[in-house]
Amino acid sequence: MKRYLKEIIILIIQLLVLYILPLFAGPADTMGLVVLLILYTFILPLILGIISNNNIRFLYPIVISILFIPSVFIYYNNSALIYTIWFIVDAYIGIFIGSLIHIIINKLKKK
Repeated sequence: MKRYLKEIIILIIQLLVLYILPLFAGPADTMGLVVLLILYTFILPLILGIISNNNIRFLYPIVISILFIPSVFIYYNNSALIYTIWFIVDAYIGIFIGSLIHIIINKLKKK
């Protein structure tokens, strides 16, 4: 459990973004909220890719999209289900870039 502490903390932050942030958005702010959620879904996996050494980080985008599905039925309508695909793509791009940064940092440390 202690081995995956960084991943769990990032996942909890992502859950707060997915479920608490929409509480503060009004009905006219829905599109801006979706853009903000996609931005957070890129930044948090980017951070996870940089700080994590575990291969479990590559499952993170799938977990995010699965966790987003209940919020669709709570805060949005069924047409927002398409954003689960955006979250997967966005999070994998963030994980990939973060992993590249992690590799570069490790190579620079070894020099």
